[in-house]
Formats: sequence, structure tokens, C-alpha cells
Amino acid sequence: MSKARFAASAQPAGEPTNTELVRDVKALLASGDSAAAQRLFGMLVERYQRRAARIAYHYLRDPVEVEEAVQDAFLKVFKHLPDCRAELRFDLWFTRILVNGCLDRLKARARRRRWLVAASTDGRGLHERHEAGGPSPEGVLLARETRRRLLAAVERLPERQRAAVLLTRFEGHSPREAGAILGLNEATVRVHLFRAVQTLRARLGGGRLRPAGRRQAASA
Repeated sequence: MSKARFAASAQPAGEPTNTELVRDVKALLASGDSAAAQRLFGMLVERYQRRAARIAYHYLRDPVEVEEAVQDAFLKVFKHLPDCRAELRFDLWFTRILVNGCLDRLKARARRRRWLVAASTDGRGLHERHEAGGPSPEGVLLARETRRRLLAAVERLPERQRAAVLLTRFEGHSPREAGAILGLNEATVRVHLFRAVQTLRARLGGGRLRPAGRRQAASA
């Protein structure tokens, strides 16, 4: 999704921009009117709730953890909003906080698994959503299997490579934006993308990395 299309979907016509909302929430917090600040911040939550849940699900694959991770991210953003630099785009700053929170949860999950004596070797599964209509049943099954194999392969990538792929190929961010979210420069993100794509192509038998229903991000 291009930045212009994303901005149009995140900000309904006639409503304040993200910059204006952040500015006004900061002003209310500075004046001590926390209740009014929370109500106004709710507009930002409404704009980014669904997208945040989609990003978190790419990482966590657990609806309960996704809900908790998104809620934690919004709470952290509200708490630290007075420290948010005016020149920093809200969506990139929020996504960085969300992604870091998801990565922390994955690390905690891995630590818990090391202490489990009896655990399923494949207990998470992949939950998928597919739009109705269009392809034949055979085509739907093929696309579902292709996406399942792709997501399973992405999950096995190293942490930074996985994050770079999810942000650029699944969420439509440019490598520069992904770098801002991950705290990396653009060149490093492109290196992670190149290595990830090479690994995925080898694991998927040379197939192209193009998630169904998403515009392919700029080539690494």
C-alpha cells in the first residue's frame, strides 16, 4: 500500500491529521487534562487499531496475544507521547513501538518453551483470512497452501530479516520507513531483505515473494 493510499485510509476526510491530533493531545496532557487527552487519543486508536492488529498477528499468530500487544503499544504510546518528536511521523513511531513489543513477546515465549517438559512440536498453526469470490476452489486452495508455506518460511527467518520482510513485503513500507521503525539505516534493511529473499526462494523452490492481495514493495 502506498503512503498516499495508507494516509487516505487512516485519516477520514474532514478529520484532523495525525500531526494535529498528536499536537492537541500533547497540549491537553501539558495542561493536566488527562481525561480529555484520552478521549482525543481515542481517534488515533480508531485509525490504527485494525492495522496494528494485522501487524501484530504477522508476528504472534495468537489472537489473545495480539490483542494484548496492541493494547500495550497504545498505552505505551500515550504514556510517552509528550516525548514524541514533532518531526517524527506518528505511524512510524507507533509501528516501531508495536513491533518491538511483539519481538519482546516472542523472546519471552521462546524462554517459556525452553522450560516446558512436554510441548506440542507444532501447536500454533496458521490462521488465515481469504476474501470470497474470484478464483476457483482449486485456485483458492493453491493460494492458501502457497501463503501457508510462505508464512511458515518467514517465521523461520532470523529476527531482523523476518521484521524487514513483514514490514516491507506484507505491510507495504519502504525500506527507509522500515529502517525508521527498526532503528536501522536503509542500506542495512536492504541487506536483510536481500538475504531473506534468497533464503525464502531456496526454501520455497524459487518462488517469488509476493503475498496474495498485497502490492509488492520495492525490490531489495
